[in-house]
Amino acid sequence: MGWPARFVLLADAISSVETFINVFVGLYWLVIFAYIITSWLRLPYSPTLNRIQRFLYDVCEPYLRIFRRLLPSMGGIDLSPVLALIGLAVIDRFLIWILDHFH
Repeated sequence: MGWPARFVLLADAISSVETFINVFVGLYWLVIFAYIITSWLRLPYSPTLNRIQRFLYDVCEPYLRIFRRLLPSMGGIDLSPVLALIGLAVIDRFLIWILDHFH
């Protein structure tokens, strides 16, 4: 396999990784938004809804906890999801920037 073929394979792999990162970050944004909305609403008890809320809590809470430690307590207002989404966007752009330098 010559250099041009290796370059094409590397470029294809990098493109696949960039697509994976974009999809992962987009889905995680949606999961965080769903977590925020379900935390605002008082939903009726249902085993299915309870499982969904528990899943959202288990997936989002470890990431949001990082930002809750950074922010001071502001009473009843929790700004950690906003900071978490901004941080996620920054990480996404940084990783894409790094991968673009391999092209």
